[in-house]
Amino acid sequence: MQTVIGAIDAGTGGVRFVLFDREAREIASYHVPVELRYPQPGWVEQDPSAIISAARHAVNEGVSRAGVELEEIAAIGIANQRETIVGWERETGRPVYPAIVWQDRRTAPRCAALSATPLGDQIVERTGLTIDPYFSATKIAWLLEHVPGLAGRAARGNVLFGTVDAWLLWSLAGAHLTDATNACRTLLYDLRATEYAPELLDAFGVPRASLPEVRPSLSVFGRTRSDLLGGSVSIAGVLGDQQAALLGHAACTPGQAKVTWGTGAFLLAHTGDTPVRSAHRLLSTIAYASAGGGPRYALEGSVFCAGAALTWLRDGLGVLSDADRSDAMAWSVSSSEGLCFVPALSGLGAPHWDPAARGALLGITAGTRREHVVRAALEGIAFQTVEVMRAMESDLGAAFPELRVDGGVSQSDFLCQFTSDLLGVPVVRAAVAETTALGAAFAAGWTVGVWDGPMDLRRLARSGRRFEPSLTLPERDALLLRWRDAVGRAKAWRSE
Repeated sequence: MQTVIGAIDAGTGGVRFVLFDREAREIASYHVPVELRYPQPGWVEQDPSAIISAARHAVNEGVSRAGVELEEIAAIGIANQRETIVGWERETGRPVYPAIVWQDRRTAPRCAALSATPLGDQIVERTGLTIDPYFSATKIAWLLEHVPGLAGRAARGNVLFGTVDAWLLWSLAGAHLTDATNACRTLLYDLRATEYAPELLDAFGVPRASLPEVRPSLSVFGRTRSDLLGGSVSIAGVLGDQQAALLGHAACTPGQAKVTWGTGAFLLAHTGDTPVRSAHRLLSTIAYASAGGGPRYALEGSVFCAGAALTWLRDGLGVLSDADRSDAMAWSVSSSEGLCFVPALSGLGAPHWDPAARGALLGITAGTRREHVVRAALEGIAFQTVEVMRAMESDLGAAFPELRVDGGVSQSDFLCQFTSDLLGVPVVRAAVAETTALGAAFAAGWTVGVWDGPMDLRRLARSGRRFEPSLTLPERDALLLRWRDAVGRAKAWRSE
């Protein structure tokens, strides 16, 4: 009988279930998309029930396609889109409002007001985050203020809140739990004390009883309900998706870094058992936590729009017939002809943190073609990545010898090569395309003893193609100077 590990990757665009064997080879995968809704400018929502339906469908279909028996699945891990908030009734499990997605900007005015108070500095110091609509607390506060009767019901313990991992655990295993990597993204969690801070709960008006219990990332969270797979399987290992991708690269020692190019772009570097305070408005976060070893920390730069820019070019403008064609279109022209695309479609994240920034396409001429626009969009992803990486190197006092990349958009050879050119160091693409799912599987397999910690993971995390830099230093500097000029023009575009 073989041993397999499952991974639920509940991302922004949908839910994927992947099964891996003991050598971390993918044996089956199934993806179910989940629609994003934009009811008002700056608002981004999803149907919580659709997330659960997608997870159930993906798991059942993936297991069926693999042809494995239930008893062969040692455990299932979870990786999830972070900061997105779901509220539901304790008794019925019915959602009380659509999920407010991490990209949502509706709470920008409250964040701006809070940042201007002494409490704002305390929140930043204790959480390691910045005050931005990206994070969960102001989303929960908005729900409590705008959904009729919700505040009273939550105070009486009748309504529960949680990030997507907690919503999955409640729906699939009947437990109101979360892990440290997700809890630390709420603006309610003390990064060093590793617990919800009463002062922060009071500041946002969030009842403690409405929040999930925080468990170590590498632990058993429960067992699936029998109606999922016709039996019970351990859910062992839960990580926010970016931390899962970091573990998927086996980045378990300080100084290792990766970027995931998906809907957004997220650069994380492992910093060991001590959080690093950034001088460049990067985030201190928990990389993972184990029951015996405590938390391991990471420094993070979060970029809100990466692959989402390509999706917009496809669905919003019709410039792309298929996002997979972006690479060929970018290579088909020798340059972007001075065109610069700042993809601030949901504001700017690190290192700017400007929710009032808006997307900008600068340098348009009568000779601009759709190929130039697509190339400029991919270049914009690379420019944002370089900005964050340089800030991170400054905070850590050391340069990275290479950058490891993963995520759907990392399949773009153009993006990998252009990023290497701008950085002046190699870019190494992960051999396993589903690195986030692999990290969730690593967490589950490590927890239940299929794999024996970092040594095993380093052996199993294989590298793929390596891209070497080709631009001269003056050429890099000229491109980066144009980018900084473009970003300056896109910032503070709208008064929220």
